[in-house]
Amino acid sequence: MIPFNVPPFVGTETKYINDVIEKRKICGDGEYTKKCNEWLENKTGSAKVLLTTSCTHATEMAALLCDIQPGDEVIMPSYTFVSTADAFVLRGAKAVFVDIRPDTMNIDETKIEAAITDKTKAIVPVHYAGVSCEMDAIMDIAKRHNLLVVEDAAQGIMSTYKGKALGTIGDFGAFSFHETKNYSMGEGGALLLKNPKDIELAEIIREKGTNRAKFFRGQIDKYTWVEAGSSYLPSELNAAYLYGQLEQADKIFDDRMNSWNKYYEAFKDLADAGKIELPIIPEGCEHNAHMFYIKCKDLKERSELISYAKENDILMVFHYIPLHTAPAGKKYGRFNGEDVYTTKESERLVRLPLYYGLTDEDHAKVIKVVKDFYANR
Repeated sequence: MIPFNVPPFVGTETKYINDVIEKRKICGDGEYTKKCNEWLENKTGSAKVLLTTSCTHATEMAALLCDIQPGDEVIMPSYTFVSTADAFVLRGAKAVFVDIRPDTMNIDETKIEAAITDKTKAIVPVHYAGVSCEMDAIMDIAKRHNLLVVEDAAQGIMSTYKGKALGTIGDFGAFSFHETKNYSMGEGGALLLKNPKDIELAEIIREKGTNRAKFFRGQIDKYTWVEAGSSYLPSELNAAYLYGQLEQADKIFDDRMNSWNKYYEAFKDLADAGKIELPIIPEGCEHNAHMFYIKCKDLKERSELISYAKENDILMVFHYIPLHTAPAGKKYGRFNGEDVYTTKESERLVRLPLYYGLTDEDHAKVIKVVKDFYANR
């Protein structure tokens, strides 16, 4: 079976993990956590990056930093992973869903303003497949309405919008290092801070609400509980695993992009014939080859393609079930406007195997199976 995903592994991860074990420093905020934070800061240009236990937790930290309160409203797409909404729902906010653009599957920036009320506190754009939302328009709306912007860049590391790293354009950004992402630590994430004024509170929230970070830097002689917070520090073992990959980030990027480009070229004839649709990368957006998807005619055809691929030992997957159709989505959110594309487009999209180290043989087999499927259609 050709898997949909294989977690990245470059070889130095074992060496760095053993180093952590030998030094007997396995809790959070050690040498490798600091190396990861520094690497991410240098790569993105963020004022501060803090490694976290997950992208979910990074987004929860952003919600705390936004001072989200019960009754607040937060605008986001319905086509996203549940964590995008959970982070704000846990603070008592209502998720206000708006429709997506059919070209990028990102939030439709032209639908945001109509969803704003006097209760709106923030906008949460989700950069699907590592392709940026239309951030100029979103930031303009946020500025005019005095709203905060939290970028869900779970899939967006190494991607840019008009030269700016995703996750650095809004007030806060969140990366994911889950095993399905381009760079992985098993479970993990990072919070990106744009404004230096937010750093101290972010460190406090991340350290169980204490000023422990300042204590370890020798800025105070003891630390204590100063704010509400939680434990968002990942283990040094996880950070060591991740750092090995960050050191070879460009190599991983190039390998994935090569696979993405080969898929795109191979399927252009099917797209030109109107049998499928391929991903669209808008001008000004540089993506990271996080995923390669095609769009089938409808849900029935997608189901048949997934079954056909499985019969040929290839695992293809789909996501997401739009949040506004889910039980919790109905309980904690509402859809503003008309669902023109969210459900329709989500039912057509299928993701093909794409990961670091995908062999030429497996790549060619996936292409052949898709072409064979559409040969008589």
